[in-house]
Amino acid sequence: MNAPVPDDVKLAAAASALAQARSSGRPIAPITASHGIAGLEQAYAVAAINTAARLAQGARVVGSKIGLTSHAVQQQLGVDQPDFGVLFDDMEYLDGDAIPAARLMQPKAEVEIAFIVGHALGDAPPSWSEFVRAIAYALPAIEIVDSAISNWNIKLEDTVADNASCGVYVLGNQPMALGQASLAGAGMQFHRNGQLVSTGSGAACLGHPLRAAYWLARTMARLGQPLQAGQLVLSGALGPMVAIQAGDQLHATVGGLGSVACHLT
Repeated sequence: MNAPVPDDVKLAAAASALAQARSSGRPIAPITASHGIAGLEQAYAVAAINTAARLAQGARVVGSKIGLTSHAVQQQLGVDQPDFGVLFDDMEYLDGDAIPAARLMQPKAEVEIAFIVGHALGDAPPSWSEFVRAIAYALPAIEIVDSAISNWNIKLEDTVADNASCGVYVLGNQPMALGQASLAGAGMQFHRNGQLVSTGSGAACLGHPLRAAYWLARTMARLGQPLQAGQLVLSGALGPMVAIQAGDQLHATVGGLGSVACHLT
């Protein structure tokens, strides 16, 4: 009988496989099957290994993204809370930018509300009032998610270990002060090549996008990584995600916050 693989060796091997998949542009089999990654603790540990490697290479963390904010998707995966991933500086694009499709493997796009942190939160999980005071602005955003797992054949642990399937994100131009728009009632329309492909509203994101961001703020504080001034929070999808490919023109509007667009070259 083969001896069990030590956890640290298993986690390092899974992280290496995901990093290689992203650098080569070739998706891999689910690491839950190939490397025996089981449970959120192991999945986040794998993601942390690759985050540390990217920081060592000179990348900067500029924020966080929240996934699994749809109750329907949570039920599908058998979980009762969202997940999160790290946003790096080289993931950012602005309204109207061209995004090289070659840096993505299996891209899908979704429309979100992004929040900009105005001042740092403390080490303790913030109260609601402390959190709201810390959020300065909201922006419309397009997140392009991208899985390193072949055919998006993922379990919860697969996407968490893969940095919550982060790809790149696109931000609108005009920040809006919190309170200038009804975020829960904000309607979303998403067009691909001029055709409407997804609709939704702020209420699709845990009932209110700020509640999703509040969950993240408390979670990061408990992990000893409180949100810092200037950081970005992608709060979660306002409607169904859409598969995209090179040549696609994307345009989204979010009621009260304006529009954001990009294209894949």
